[in-house]
Amino acid sequence: MFSPPIEALEIPFEGGSLPAYFVKVDDSGKPRPTILQTNGYDSTINEMYFSHALAAIRRGYNYLCFDGPGQGRNLIRDGIPIRPDWENVVPPVVDFALKRPEIDPERLVLIGWSFGGYLGPRAASGEHRIAALVADPGEWNQRDAWVAALPISDEEKKRDPDLSPETLRSLEESLQGPDANPFLRWALLQRGLWVHGVDTLHEYFVSTLDYVLSPVADRISCPTLLTLAEEDPIAAFAPKLYEALEVPEKRLVRFTAAEGAADQTEASGRALYHQRVFDWLDEVLQSPSRQQGS
Repeated sequence: MFSPPIEALEIPFEGGSLPAYFVKVDDSGKPRPTILQTNGYDSTINEMYFSHALAAIRRGYNYLCFDGPGQGRNLIRDGIPIRPDWENVVPPVVDFALKRPEIDPERLVLIGWSFGGYLGPRAASGEHRIAALVADPGEWNQRDAWVAALPISDEEKKRDPDLSPETLRSLEESLQGPDANPFLRWALLQRGLWVHGVDTLHEYFVSTLDYVLSPVADRISCPTLLTLAEEDPIAAFAPKLYEALEVPEKRLVRFTAAEGAADQTEASGRALYHQRVFDWLDEVLQSPSRQQGS
């Protein structure tokens, strides 16, 4: 009963499947540019639909979103943890997408939001059928971001992931106390251990070492847009990725509090995000919106 209708799909993946939604511009059968949306750390395809799909359709883009390992149903129902090598997760999704006659194989766009700002670039480093990449926000090596946020001494931060047992016990106790930072308690103890499929903070910190872009950023070959919202600490590392990119076209788009779009993924100013991103995509993909007269 949605307009346009949503197709609920299952994308074959490593002996199982990934849940996905596909929404197409119309029933003409004409191949159109298509957004392939990869999720973040704690969202689902349902939320991605409402945050992205309708804007894509209005601009003449089909929309295909999916939950990968550690996301949505794959985590909650099937207990599949997240993994760093999205360059091995996205190719089966691209294979699936390119079997659809409504999808133009020359204009397939990969967008990652939230933690997808790491996963998307990591995927594009090994999947070169992507015509353009958007990382919302641009991210870098995950250890750098997490260590900076930890309430431990600078000396201990230098030792990560070899934190002392005393530091780990103290950190865990502090996160369980009444005065604990609620975000850190949720992100590490309530969510982080579950998403990564580990039992201890030490295992969690060790696992973050595998989530890196520095060794692979120069393998990204498609035009790339990175966002940077000024009040989002995760986005603070976007300039590092921007400098490391060796692509024919790259853009770092900043969003400010004065524009009402300074929070993570520009959640309070999504219309401005969509305007800037789709204007750029029209440019690098030869203006599909204008070709349709929309």
